[in-house]
Amino acid sequence: MSMNVGSGLGSEEPEVMMDINTTPLIDVMLVLLVMLIITIPIQLHAVNLDMPVGTPPANNIKPEKVQIDIDENSVVYWQGVAVTAAELESDMDAISQLPTQPEVHIRPNKGSRYAVFANVLSTSKRKGLTKMAVVGSEQFIQ
Repeated sequence: MSMNVGSGLGSEEPEVMMDINTTPLIDVMLVLLVMLIITIPIQLHAVNLDMPVGTPPANNIKPEKVQIDIDENSVVYWQGVAVTAAELESDMDAISQLPTQPEVHIRPNKGSRYAVFANVLSTSKRKGLTKMAVVGSEQFIQ
């Protein structure tokens, strides 16, 4: 007893199937994917820091504060006195030579030009000032 599954005529040969059987390929790819996932090390999103132990030493010396203001007309003020770019550089050079550098607080106005603010920052970096702070930035929040 024979059974012919095909085009319906009993005497014809069945057609040859030309498609590739992709099931074994998919099985192999899944096995390789699982092996890859298992062998990849787990990435920890932690930064290890060596923190000091004990109580910090008391700092009784309050650092001096230098206030640099930039008004809406992009005029730079050093401790409330208007200065030019050359005077600003000489003042920054003078405080960079001190044994303990003072804190420099820069307060730009919202209407001032960014180029003036960037010039103040680049001058402070060029002179080696490290204790810099930009204060009054809450005015830039929209």
